[in-house]
Amino acid sequence: MLKIFGLLIFFATSSCSDDERIVFVEGEEVGEEPVNSEFPTAKEVILDMSAGFNLGNVFDNGNNPTTFETIKPIIDLYKNAGMKHVRIPTTWMDRFADHLADENGNVNTSHPRFLELVQVIDYALSLDMYVVLNTHHEHWLKDHYDGTAVYDTKFQTLWTGIATYFKDYPNKLIFEVLNEPEGTLGENDGNGPFPDASDLTAISYTRRVNLVGYDAIRATGGNNATRIIMVGLNGQGNAVNIEEVYPNIASLPGAGSDHYLAIQVHSYNPWAFCGETGSNAAFPGTAAIEKGIQDVSVHAIKLNVPINYGEFGVGRSNNTAERNTDLVRGYYRTMAVSTLGQKMSYSVWDDRGWFGLVNSSGTIFTNNIVPYMLQ
Repeated sequence: MLKIFGLLIFFATSSCSDDERIVFVEGEEVGEEPVNSEFPTAKEVILDMSAGFNLGNVFDNGNNPTTFETIKPIIDLYKNAGMKHVRIPTTWMDRFADHLADENGNVNTSHPRFLELVQVIDYALSLDMYVVLNTHHEHWLKDHYDGTAVYDTKFQTLWTGIATYFKDYPNKLIFEVLNEPEGTLGENDGNGPFPDASDLTAISYTRRVNLVGYDAIRATGGNNATRIIMVGLNGQGNAVNIEEVYPNIASLPGAGSDHYLAIQVHSYNPWAFCGETGSNAAFPGTAAIEKGIQDVSVHAIKLNVPINYGEFGVGRSNNTAERNTDLVRGYYRTMAVSTLGQKMSYSVWDDRGWFGLVNSSGTIFTNNIVPYMLQ
């Protein structure tokens, strides 16, 4: 048995100086389960994934073209800039008129959009990049989930189909169970018909949905036995909810025995600055951004599970000139440097829209955000 006590957390900032802080965390006792040394653990993979990006508004809702020819230049641009992974948000049973899976969750592996998706995954893997594949805008599940077999069975069927198709793919393909649990799984705004993210039933639903997907993936065998699986937090994936959704090791899928498990968090905090209707005047300061990441790191150490910051960014639907400022570029760099400094990986959000980082053709970076972030 291993018990974690004093741990040195390197905390990097966006300034010229480095700040090292000792954080003493009394962790829980963790069983030292055997690890298949042939496959890297989640901690090793998360560290190696390093910097990455989202292929947003493509396979998740079709606002951008889903053809390989239009996507390849974007992957090449980010790869040549030094990015090591791509997250591909994918909606299977929602948003599109022609779904990738039927109403019972059966995946149509002959669907033209699925074949385009496979081509994109294959190409990114051929470049030795990691690829994160998820279920994204599945509001048939999020807005109606009630803990019954009706929804569990559909979600289990969906993930069984996805995982079976890709079971022989290399372990650089990663599965993310569900993007931004919300709706009946709990929301942060406290408004509307859905419960708050702190609601105990909503938290239990979030854990349950994550477990259903996790179990379905692992049950398919093959490389999925040691494939990295990411689970997310409710309240639209908000990083601030990590302690409530997964308060201890026992609450995790696998209860601490799975060395191939990671947690994905998102951060658009504060929304008054990061959101598309936000303002640069609401920037909370670099120290506040750094502290939010450090707080997640401290709890992740207690859980003995690595973290991927799967989405973050600053969007503007109006006053778009605010994004072309050193303040916004500094925010992106702070997020990048601070997450990597805590041995996390990050996947910056790019939708070629309000949060866009490349031009419409995906051939150049806009506002110098990505080059500044990576320098």
